[in-house]
Amino acid sequence: MYPVPTSLSPSRVEAFLSCPMAFRFASIERLPEPPSPHATKGSLVHRVLELLFMQPALQRDLAAADVAYQQAVAEYRVDPDFTLLDLAPAAADAFFADAWSLVQAYFAMEDPTTVRDIGLELRLEAQVGSLALRGIIDRLELTPEGELIVTDYKTGRAPGQRYEQSRLAGVHFYSFLCQEVLGRRPAAIRLMYLRTGETITATPSAQSVKFLTTRTTAVWKAVEQACQTGDFRPKQGALCPSCAFQPWCPAFGGQPELAAVEAPARFRPLAAA
Repeated sequence: MYPVPTSLSPSRVEAFLSCPMAFRFASIERLPEPPSPHATKGSLVHRVLELLFMQPALQRDLAAADVAYQQAVAEYRVDPDFTLLDLAPAAADAFFADAWSLVQAYFAMEDPTTVRDIGLELRLEAQVGSLALRGIIDRLELTPEGELIVTDYKTGRAPGQRYEQSRLAGVHFYSFLCQEVLGRRPAAIRLMYLRTGETITATPSAQSVKFLTTRTTAVWKAVEQACQTGDFRPKQGALCPSCAFQPWCPAFGGQPELAAVEAPARFRPLAAA
């Protein structure tokens, strides 16, 4: 009934597990969605840090970060992901000020002059059978001993212990990609939560990589079955109030078959961007 995707990323895996119906709208039907302030701010902060790490190591100070920030802000002021937020001037100023506070918070967590980065916003892809697994690593670096470290920046709050492993699943995904594409498994994977100043670190193993591929293959088979049967069931949760597709979700009395026509009409500025 629906075309089966030939590739999956960490975010798409988690999206399907979070809500198959929302996954259908976004990843199968590819319906437009309005941007969110949280996601746009995260992308902006990632861009600032990417520009910072393009500088020679010894020049990565707060002044260089400010230059990177000004460049990133100039880029985002004309980016649809920001302009379609339609923020009032005061709200826009607060948005950018908060992004800068997250960049400043990064400097309290580590000294960027000591980081031996070998890849920024690094796109990797590996085949598992007929499925392509792909992802973008925020930062890949080398330890003094020559080991690989995968670092992922987060602009939200660190999860509680109950949800910590699920957040690390995406980074384990990147360790698998490093092993397949670069021939080496990272010595550590890290999540840096800039808002709270916390870093969660895990050591990938052969078992964790095997579990990742097994889990992802199982998710893909579930996606394949849903595409063939058309059975993408909604899963209600904490994200429902912020879901752009709620008007067409059967869990809220909506009609999914109308989304293909009504979502582009409702989000026409985004569809035309």
